[in-house]
Amino acid sequence: MDEKAAVRALGALAQDVRLRIYRAVVGVGPTGMTPGAIASELAVPPSTVSFHVKELLHAGLLTQERDGRHLIYRPSIDTMNELLAYLSAHCCRAVRCDAAPVASDTVCTTC
Repeated sequence: MDEKAAVRALGALAQDVRLRIYRAVVGVGPTGMTPGAIASELAVPPSTVSFHVKELLHAGLLTQERDGRHLIYRPSIDTMNELLAYLSAHCCRAVRCDAAPVASDTVCTTC
């Protein structure tokens, strides 16, 4: 992931409703969520979901697929893991350190 992509992803997540949407979709994994399910779970209007999902799609954090009449939003696990790797790539460059092991619940390897 390059710097521009990281800034775009972090910018998309730097808003409370978008962060909540992202966490909800990541929480269900590859099955994804419809806009209606997201709106219901977060108790926000569907128009709010639509507005914020566009930014998450633009940042590459979510994918969109049409299933008949419904849209399904899924997390882009690759992008999430690339962002985590980008953020931690330069950990302790100035001094020697033994990086703490990554908690198994912080990097998705099952999706």
